[in-house]
Amino acid sequence: MFKQFYDEASSTLTYLIADMSAKQAVLIDPVTENIDDYLHVINSHHLTLLYSLETHVHADHITGGGILKSMTSAKTGVSIGCGASAADMQLKDNDLITFGSEQIKVIATPGHTAGSVSFMWQDRLFTGDSLLINGCGRTDFQSGDAGKLYDCITTKLFALADETLVYPGHDYSGRRVSSIAQEKLINPRLANKSRDEFIHIMENLNLPKPKMIDIAVPANRRCGTPEPQQG
Repeated sequence: MFKQFYDEASSTLTYLIADMSAKQAVLIDPVTENIDDYLHVINSHHLTLLYSLETHVHADHITGGGILKSMTSAKTGVSIGCGASAADMQLKDNDLITFGSEQIKVIATPGHTAGSVSFMWQDRLFTGDSLLINGCGRTDFQSGDAGKLYDCITTKLFALADETLVYPGHDYSGRRVSSIAQEKLINPRLANKSRDEFIHIMENLNLPKPKMIDIAVPANRRCGTPEPQQG
């Protein structure tokens, strides 16, 4: 089973993957405001949520991972490079996450943030903000690095089969899926661009600061759970 959710406020795409024989499921990049929607699908199909995974520490929304953990048996998983010490699993490159007879492979793709990862399941690649449809995530905060992002995309993601489906962490134009072949061919930031050209593009985006970054990043390092009260 595979289902894609969309959060209107942050244009975030969340993914539910399940092994229907084992009745075990995984969520990728859940948004706290949409937890009821996820649980409705999970409970309707009598699934057990095993894992709540993050592609990175988000700056534009608060993850639902910590709350889902408190409501289900799900373990939270975040890249070891994210500084999210509250996560149950500190994910590393080439880690395998097993649910039922299915596996998700972790692919380290730093650049948007120092701890960004992508997830590979069957013929589907969940890229977070590392690779977007006709774009990529910005590299000007959270230890971002345009050169590293270019290297990860071109040597890791673009090395996958052309038919690999690309499911991004966001889309602001109503698009829901792409492919490796399409992104190699027409992505305006990457297609036929050298590493230096890409870095120049990324250094001159002049984007505004994300509105929620000062709230979202600390919260997401706690997997979305409230800050402990002092005293």
